[in-house]
Amino acid sequence: MNRKERASIVHQRLNEHYPETDVPLDHQDPYTLLVAVVLSAQCTDKMVNRVTPDLWKLADNPHAMSRQPVEKIRKIIQPCGLSPQKSKAIRELSKILVEEHDGIVPQSFEALEKLPGVGHKTASVVMAQAFGVPAFPIDTHIHRLAQRWGLTNGRSVVQTERDLKALFPESSWNCLHLQIIFYGREHCTARGCDGTVCGICRELYPKRRKPVAAKK
Repeated sequence: MNRKERASIVHQRLNEHYPETDVPLDHQDPYTLLVAVVLSAQCTDKMVNRVTPDLWKLADNPHAMSRQPVEKIRKIIQPCGLSPQKSKAIRELSKILVEEHDGIVPQSFEALEKLPGVGHKTASVVMAQAFGVPAFPIDTHIHRLAQRWGLTNGRSVVQTERDLKALFPESSWNCLHLQIIFYGREHCTARGCDGTVCGICRELYPKRRKPVAAKK
């Protein structure tokens, strides 16, 4: 079975498992999604969703957030981890949105990636989930599963993104990256599957006996 054939099976099985793909981070608009994604770095979506209601009570738009003391933001988001860096980034990106973008989240990768605390993955999530622009954000779930499923060599997240974009139709990217995340959390977990346990791994590699050591 070649890489394209494996990708076709993965796509089919994920559509069967997850015909609907709701965005896991609670948000109201592009700005609150952007902040939620910043908070999600090294933190679960569940924890972010527990924290953000109090954060939105404090400020749910860049104008209001840019006026908040960093310590006040930090106190609310502390359960998400990395609160010193994240609180500063949230306040500063809010200030930049007000001063340079009229308080509106820009719809471009270049502009988003210039914001504090926003890397390519975060920008990709916002572009895909807020604006519907085809993107393939690569998180640890996707990077690991793409290697287990033989869809990439796993040399880097950049290479994984390039390989997956080449294997799947552009129209499927925004849905597919969420489906892979959901499957990785539910069936092909870091500890629960080593490339030989879950349904997709077994279907793609029925003769595989040795665990797959995912590259970081």
